[in-house]
Amino acid sequence: MEIWINPACSKCRSAISLLDAEGAEYTVRRYLEDVPGEDEIRAVLERLGLEPWDITRTQEADAKELGMKDWARDEASRDRWVKALAEHPKLIQRPIITADDGSAVIGRTEDAVRDALSR
Repeated sequence: MEIWINPACSKCRSAISLLDAEGAEYTVRRYLEDVPGEDEIRAVLERLGLEPWDITRTQEADAKELGMKDWARDEASRDRWVKALAEHPKLIQRPIITADDGSAVIGRTEDAVRDALSR
């Protein structure tokens, strides 16, 4: 499995601690440095079963500056959202854990991380 993290994020650090405590094998991706492209974001969204606006941190300064809160949340606007996430990775909700079975979860809670471990 792989986990996308921002080391400054307490939820990311908690998820890593839990993975370590469970002896999980995983790869860390510091997604602010190793920025995912649009295709990678689309693939992760498919694995999550979510839309780009579902994983966007709309309270971040970049999102407010872009006016994302007012963007349409429909199929026609999907590419605009994905492009914004690729250009401003800080807006991506974290941590994202891609499980070995091809699924993914947003690991903000202990239960979500355990869910990824069980796959």
